[in-house]
Amino acid sequence: MEITNRSPSSKVTCANCDGAIHLNCSDSTEVSMSLTGRRATHMEGHNLYRLRDRKLLIEDKKRLCALALGAALLGILLMIIHAEICPHVYKPGSKVSMIINCFISLSTGCLLVLIIAFHYKDIRLFIFDHNQVDWRIAMTSHRVIVIILELLVCGIHPVGSYWEVGLHVNSSSAAPSCISSHHNKALQDMELLLSMLMFLRLYLVHRAILLHSKELLSASYRSIGSLNNINFTFRFVLKVLMNKHPTRTLLVFILLFWLTVSWMLTLCEDTALWLIAITFLTVGYGDVAPKTSCGKGVCLFTGVMGVACTAMLVATVTEKLALNKGEKHVHFFMMDIQISKRIRHAAANVLRECWLLHRTSLTRASHGQHRRHQRCLLEAIRFRHLRLQQRKLRDYVSEMVDLPKMQMIMCDLSANWNNSYRELEQRILSMEQKLDELTRCFQQTSELLSDVLHRHHSP
Repeated sequence: MEITNRSPSSKVTCANCDGAIHLNCSDSTEVSMSLTGRRATHMEGHNLYRLRDRKLLIEDKKRLCALALGAALLGILLMIIHAEICPHVYKPGSKVSMIINCFISLSTGCLLVLIIAFHYKDIRLFIFDHNQVDWRIAMTSHRVIVIILELLVCGIHPVGSYWEVGLHVNSSSAAPSCISSHHNKALQDMELLLSMLMFLRLYLVHRAILLHSKELLSASYRSIGSLNNINFTFRFVLKVLMNKHPTRTLLVFILLFWLTVSWMLTLCEDTALWLIAITFLTVGYGDVAPKTSCGKGVCLFTGVMGVACTAMLVATVTEKLALNKGEKHVHFFMMDIQISKRIRHAAANVLRECWLLHRTSLTRASHGQHRRHQRCLLEAIRFRHLRLQQRKLRDYVSEMVDLPKMQMIMCDLSANWNNSYRELEQRILSMEQKLDELTRCFQQTSELLSDVLHRHHSP
């Protein structure tokens, strides 16, 4: 009973299997098309996910760079407060300098964490751009050196207050300031050096400007730059800023530089603002001079930057005062007209003086009038310098040929020549066709004439 009951089911299942096989065979093309469509949509979706992840990574880099710059500026501000108010509010046993220095250390730790997170996002972006390569490939020697240098630069901050606590414990005398104890001059010098080196954190400004610039965020800028093999670095962004807003950029840079270097010099010298001003402007009256080695180093750096800023200012003013291309064309055109007018006037004066000299010779005037007209004729003839000016002007104008415009003109001419050549080919072909038709007509006419003549001669 079981065997007889199973055999029909097995047959049914076999039939169903055969039907399924036949259905699969008949619909194989549809299944393959659906699979290719799914694969294409899957690839498109994967690319869209990659673009979205890349955009999120860039946004994370911008956010981390802004936070790192904020932490760096906060540490510099706390360091300035620490150096300015501690000598006035410090008392033996006070914890003010210790608290401020703890906040500086805390901001430094946050800055180091943000720097590490920024480079982690940068490595992930490298992996995305190079099709999921191993992260160890991204860790080149240059990148490792850059990361180590950034961590070292960002980790610099004054730590004299911690040493000062140890000095209070071990000695009974109090320090006169919150920089260091007067028992150890080396600690004070190192505290000043660490305070000045904290301004090296301002290198993050150029990274923030680069990541938040419109040139890097604009897709049109990036596409055109990639076609022209242009790397979007801080140098390119700085050139764009100097081209768009030269006065504003130079003014902001000079003011911030003056304030920063002046405060750095107050740690070493008196009358820092006046000394920085005359050093930056390369005047050097000699009434004030740095006395310490620290002040001499700051003044040397200020003089070098002053020369560089003066060169940029002169270049900017020269560019602003220079005529642009259209103005140059108008100016040289008007100068050419004026020189041509002077040449015509000089030629007219020559003709006039010749006529006056001829008239005086005919009328037998006095020798004084004759000599005067001869002198005027000789002076009128000497207009060769006008010809030389006109020639130089035209040579200079010929050198100012707009190469892109000439290229466009040549492209238009070549396009017109190609069109004329094609029209000429078409006309030649039409003439050949008409000649073939005329040849056939002549043949038909000759055949008809031969037939008529043959009929006429036949009886």
